[in-house]
Amino acid sequence: MAPNQAGDELVFFVNGKKVVEKDVDPETTLLTYLRRKLGLCGTKLGCGEGGCGACTVMISKYDPFRKKILHHTANACLFPVCALHHVAVTTVEGIGNTKSRLHPAQERIAKSHGSQCGFCTPGIVMSMYTLLRNNPEPHMEDIEDAFQGNLCRCTGYRPILEGYRTFAKDVNCCGKVANGTGCCRSGKENTMNGGCCGGKANGPGCCMNGKEDSVTMTSSSLFNSSEFQPLDPTQEPIFPPELMTQSNKQQKQMCFKGERVMWIQPTTLNELVALKSQYPDAKLVVGNTEVGIEMRLKNFLYPVIIAPAWIPEMNAVQHTETGITIGAACTLKSVEEVMRKAVADLPPYKTEIFQAVLEQLRWFAGPQIRNVAAIGGNIMTASPISDLNPVLMASGSKLTLISKEGKRTVTMDEKFFTGYRKTIVKPEEILLSVEIPYSKKGEYFSAFKQASRREDDIAIVTCGLRVLFQDGTSRVQEIKLSYGGMAPTTVLALKTCKELTGRDWNEKLLQDACRLLSAEMDLSPSAPGGMVDFRRTLTLSFFFKFYLTVLQKLSKSGTKTVCEPVPSNYISATELFHKDPIANAQLFQEVPKGQAVEDMVGRPLVHVSAAKQASGEAVYCDDIPHHENELYLTLVTSTKAHAKILSIDASEAQSVPGFVCFVSAKDVPGSNVTGIANDETVFAEDVVTCVGHIIGAVLADTQEHSRRAAKAVKIKYEELEPIVTIQEAIEKKSFFKDIKRINKGDVKKGFEESDHILEGEMYLGGQEHFYLETHCTLAVPKGEDGEMELFVSTQNPMKTQEFAANALGVPSNRVVVRVKRMGGGFGGKETRSTILTSVVAVAAFKTGRAVRCMLDRDEDMLVSGGRHPFLGRYKVGFMKNGKVKSLEVSYYSNGGNSVDLSHGVMDRALLHLDNSYNIPNVSSVGIVCKTNLPSNTAFRGFGGPQGMMIAECWMSDVARKCGLPPEEVRKLNLYHEGDTTHFNQKLEGFTLRRCWDECLSSSDYHARKKLIEEFNKQNRWKKRGMSIIPTKFGISFTVPFLNQAGALLHVYTDGSVLLTHGGTEMGQGLHTKMIQVASRALGVPTSKIYISETSTNTVPNTSPTAASVSADINGMAVYNACQTILKRLEPIKQSNPKGSWEDWIKTAYESCVSLSSTGFYRIPEVGYNFEKNEGKPFSYFSYGVACSEVEIDCLTGDHKNIRTDIVMDVGTSLNPAIDIGQIEGAFVQGIGLFTMEELRYSPEGNLYTRGPGMYKIPAFGDIPTEFNVSLLRDCPNSKAVYSSKAVGEPPLFLSASVFYAIKDAIYSARKDSGLTESFRLDSPATPERIRNACVDIFTKMCPSAEPGTFKPWCVRV
Repeated sequence: MAPNQAGDELVFFVNGKKVVEKDVDPETTLLTYLRRKLGLCGTKLGCGEGGCGACTVMISKYDPFRKKILHHTANACLFPVCALHHVAVTTVEGIGNTKSRLHPAQERIAKSHGSQCGFCTPGIVMSMYTLLRNNPEPHMEDIEDAFQGNLCRCTGYRPILEGYRTFAKDVNCCGKVANGTGCCRSGKENTMNGGCCGGKANGPGCCMNGKEDSVTMTSSSLFNSSEFQPLDPTQEPIFPPELMTQSNKQQKQMCFKGERVMWIQPTTLNELVALKSQYPDAKLVVGNTEVGIEMRLKNFLYPVIIAPAWIPEMNAVQHTETGITIGAACTLKSVEEVMRKAVADLPPYKTEIFQAVLEQLRWFAGPQIRNVAAIGGNIMTASPISDLNPVLMASGSKLTLISKEGKRTVTMDEKFFTGYRKTIVKPEEILLSVEIPYSKKGEYFSAFKQASRREDDIAIVTCGLRVLFQDGTSRVQEIKLSYGGMAPTTVLALKTCKELTGRDWNEKLLQDACRLLSAEMDLSPSAPGGMVDFRRTLTLSFFFKFYLTVLQKLSKSGTKTVCEPVPSNYISATELFHKDPIANAQLFQEVPKGQAVEDMVGRPLVHVSAAKQASGEAVYCDDIPHHENELYLTLVTSTKAHAKILSIDASEAQSVPGFVCFVSAKDVPGSNVTGIANDETVFAEDVVTCVGHIIGAVLADTQEHSRRAAKAVKIKYEELEPIVTIQEAIEKKSFFKDIKRINKGDVKKGFEESDHILEGEMYLGGQEHFYLETHCTLAVPKGEDGEMELFVSTQNPMKTQEFAANALGVPSNRVVVRVKRMGGGFGGKETRSTILTSVVAVAAFKTGRAVRCMLDRDEDMLVSGGRHPFLGRYKVGFMKNGKVKSLEVSYYSNGGNSVDLSHGVMDRALLHLDNSYNIPNVSSVGIVCKTNLPSNTAFRGFGGPQGMMIAECWMSDVARKCGLPPEEVRKLNLYHEGDTTHFNQKLEGFTLRRCWDECLSSSDYHARKKLIEEFNKQNRWKKRGMSIIPTKFGISFTVPFLNQAGALLHVYTDGSVLLTHGGTEMGQGLHTKMIQVASRALGVPTSKIYISETSTNTVPNTSPTAASVSADINGMAVYNACQTILKRLEPIKQSNPKGSWEDWIKTAYESCVSLSSTGFYRIPEVGYNFEKNEGKPFSYFSYGVACSEVEIDCLTGDHKNIRTDIVMDVGTSLNPAIDIGQIEGAFVQGIGLFTMEELRYSPEGNLYTRGPGMYKIPAFGDIPTEFNVSLLRDCPNSKAVYSSKAVGEPPLFLSASVFYAIKDAIYSARKDSGLTESFRLDSPATPERIRNACVDIFTKMCPSAEPGTFKPWCVRV
């Protein structure tokens, strides 16, 4: 029965072309194959674990069991090439391109501004395309569900949904609760505060166009959907006919052997059973969504893999007397379809369990995973947090196992799981099918799950709860409570169930059940996964929800019950989560009447690369074609936070095929010292100071080989004591020197005059950048005079050049750094990209060959640092009316193991400690802690959000203490025009109060506040909250000499213009804005101007693209370069005033006039002295106000963002589409920072959250259901190019309005429990923090362990 050795042929199609492969390595993924072998680089690598959707492709195959062609999405990063036999793959390149025509799915995302950096765009396009192939007229809900497995870090999702809404059946309705009150179709006139009707997606028929606005016209259409080409389903590529005919032929068993793994695909059950007895340790793989991750991230190796996807018995679905039997190889998607049909066809009492399965599948991973992952895999993985296993266990589902010995049936009960990821299934046995039973009359079933994020997230706690009553009564005959996430296996609460059997379903049973559960579902305080109090409370909260749900069903069924009805204010606790369709409006000022048509400044011009990004043609660093003999580099990093290196042994790595060499400190030809403050090294020499510290690197012929070789390098350490948290650093006085202070007025006197004094502290967690494209460098040595060309994904070409030259020991003029575009930056590529680039440059120098490295997501998150965690301590003095008199604050930040930009971040935090409030007396200090974590760095906002967050914390405390509405206290303390800040800068052009009043009225604040109070009275376990928060953000680099920029302009004889400037493009639309500026300055259409890339050999010594000022400074440099050219053309124009641009240029060339110019600009008069508290740190300020409303579930800590209204002052917008995109993107990134994203470290300084599996950024479903953004009108800014303002960072802090709305909702919940005093809520407000703050009977049953009596699983850094 040994597999045939003749080498089988793998036949599949990619974009309609046939591919025949003889020698396939089973470890090769479809993504690697597409990018390396076929050169199709449109499909991107974002995470390598199926968590971000950047690699989404469409898989099409003929299903012989259902006799039809099926199309579904899949993650190419996990999909094994071996599983592609007789399958057609469609990638983003296969559906349309800019050369012939774009597919509507590509065109609409581009034209609706849904692509910023563009790295996630191909995956999103493919999710949409696949949906349209299956359903050309989807509902809006289908569209939102299709994106559950796709992430985007730039856009804030709104424009993507808005553009794709044009495909929806229900397109013309505004989406306001389908024709309920306030819906555009209900015939009500939609007033300003109701937002746009969405009529023809803000096209010409929209209610908001044609509103006359005295002088300025306001527009709300960022794109015109009438220009979109229609979707024509008949024009889609056909399924390859050859694969249709193949399906009738008998498949034969296939076998592929790689370097380490053998893949066998049997065709009959007998073959499978024989193979499993021959290879009892072989893994059975259908979707590879678990094994793929284990092999890549957990270093597991499975030498034999058996793929049972073709076995008819394992794909069968049978309806029996007792339930539905599902083959173990059926995908979760097909299980969902079977269950959905059963629920529709059968009487409700029979489908209680099926409904619970559906509820769990609704939030199970993303569609790309559900489409390929098999139910058998989910059971046999035996994960303690499986979403389905508790349901199967509580329902007593039966499993059929088969082996050479025959079949046996086992029930999934408490004996099935024997230990962590272990079951009673013997090695030679195979899970054949699972039978999910029908429920009976008088039987009720619920499933619940709580995760950090609703969509595509692993559970914190999950459960299946079942009760069967004696006929016609409310007496418990049988009860099963099964929980996941509470032990190393899925468990049944046996003791509790035993006690409750035979009892009546009433309040007494509830109390006993909670008491019993809290004892039985106990967790050690140092349990893996942490969140111990939260998890214990959830087991009780879930049972309470189940108790209420069953009570409700009992009273509806008319059972003669002794039980009391559900109190009306408890009913909402039983409602399952449901999301309303999105509705939104974007308002901006139209260009003045009479502006020339070709003058694009102020118009919503589409991002210049959008179409290329949507079709996968845009070239990112790793998409650059391979050079001859190119090598791949993988880093070797420290596994200890603080240790001496005793020895490095790379001998084992040398035996890996393809290994070339190991590079370390001794190979650095120049200086090994590097870093902004010269306190870092290219490679660690004697000591490592963080986990992830780069010690060396391995070079090999492919990424797979270098990865394997890097894991084989052995390092011996002598461990030293690490400092991990801010608290430890304060105790051990481990600080970076240069402690900054800002003092103003007489703080002591201020406190004496105050009516009240409050003290407190707040902690803010850090944040991972999670740009979709990880750090990437390609180094190409030129072979003479030490020249080298570096293609890098960086925001900072100058420092990249300087540090690489320094390491190579050559002058900077030998190193050229080139940046075409980045797949996101957010500050993470301002300085930390250099740690990789210098290593790659040294390796290229050593080998004399081109060297490439794109970090895997887990490496990137480990080595590159993120936003600084902050601890703020404050003492504030204020009057009875809420007027703040005096403030004393100390800020501590966790800087990590090197200075990097930490001092700049702290400076900005201190300069923003006032947010927008006038505080007469201030005393402040900022201290950067030196710890054994990877160095933290710049991140959008650069310390500003942390500084302002702590201000809003004491401000909300002040309002509570005074018993006044927070919006009144905030308004009372706002600055006025002409006031002086605590750093003695006078506020000019202070538009914040205008933003404030406009936001209050457009959000309908006061009316909605009353409705929220009413809602909170009527609901005990769901609470709403609302908050309005201002922001003032200073614009300039705080290091004065960085406020400079250069530009280079070439005009060619055909009249075309090549423009280069010092800024880099990372999705923020900088190149687009620069083209608009040059177009207006030169008076030529934008189509004549091109920007190719940013490079150090065109514009030298450029400042990093950061601090939001790039459009300001580069725009002025571009403007100045244009003026030089115009001056030279002046005489030519005068002699031929009627000539065209082309005529003038031709004449200039023939008259020997130079058509190349440079431009330069520096921001005048900026510079600040901390010692004297004088000078002007900022050129001007950007202002904004946001009002947000949320709803929390007090039992689970879940929250949903109901509505947000933003009013932002961006001066006279250069491009409203880009500016609104920046506002929304920053806001949603802030929602992540303040409510979801949590970096978790072990007490030893080891990062747990190394990918999208554990680190959750906001997804499509996390944005506010109603999301309105309005740009303030008539507020030109004299300080920047064409009266515009900076927009990148200022809006991020506005999402604090969501945080304080949550805090407002928690106050209401605590009030119901009799607690009225103020409480501490640290950021982020995760479900855990929200639930633990909503103190009630359940939290009191799960008291916390005393700190210091145990070692926690994770620590707050």
